Amino acid sequence: MAETAPKVTLHWLDRSRSQRLLWLLEELNIPYEIKRYKRQENMLAPPELKEVHALGHAPLITIGDRTIAESAVIAEYLLDHFGGTRHGLVPSRWRDGCEGKFDGETEAWSRYRYFMHYTEGSLVAMMTMALIPMAMKKAPAPFFVRPIISRIAAQINAMLVTPNFRTHLEFLETQIASAPEGGPYLCGAQLTGADIMMSFPLLVARQPIDGPIGPLNKETYPKLYAYTELLESGASYKRAVDKIIELEGEYVIF
Repeated sequence: MAETAPKVTLHWLDRSRSQRLLWLLEELNIPYEIKRYKRQENMLAPPELKEVHALGHAPLITIGDRTIAESAVIAEYLLDHFGGTRHGLVPSRWRDGCEGKFDGETEAWSRYRYFMHYTEGSLVAMMTMALIPMAMKKAPAPFFVRPIISRIAAQINAMLVTPNFRTHLEFLETQIASAPEGGPYLCGAQLTGADIMMSFPLLVARQPIDGPIGPLNKETYPKLYAYTELLESGASYKRAVDKIIELEGEYVIF
């Protein structure tokens, strides 16, 4: 008797990193269902998510009786158990004749492992810092205080946010330019789980934060900008967007 595939549920929160996992589920062609949650007026996740995981954050998935949190952990679990290598989403790990040896990994796999964790560990952490001056500008305050708040927010942007964005985006521009096989993806010629993980913060970086254009723009970072357009052009990405529109009535990345 064939083994019954476990039930996969994505606990979906609007305007969140859940977007990437929906795309991954579509790319892996896994049967799944979505349980939807809406942010509160203060933009925090609703308390119902704490019934799924103690921290009450999204994204989360449940598979059978198992609950899995943290985007990279979820992505790696899905790739491990649902054919990530077969789908080409995980590069071959070892160079010929170097199986199990120190420093025997392929460049594609080394990049894949790095970017799976760089996304959350470095890039998203830096981008979260950018939300602080944005929130300061939008927070209700007496009119005579608002100029002071705006100046403080501008100083935070000038001293911390803008230089950090520049450092990361310049780094990623060079990574696209030096990708194995000439790219066009981060790890080579084929889409991987790392590209899917990178999609959310890069699409957010295209949004205006402190000016008319986003930190990631076509003029300053042409290769990286073209890379984001490539990610958006994929069939499974578009199916995920259609699912989001079906759920929310619109697709708002952030």
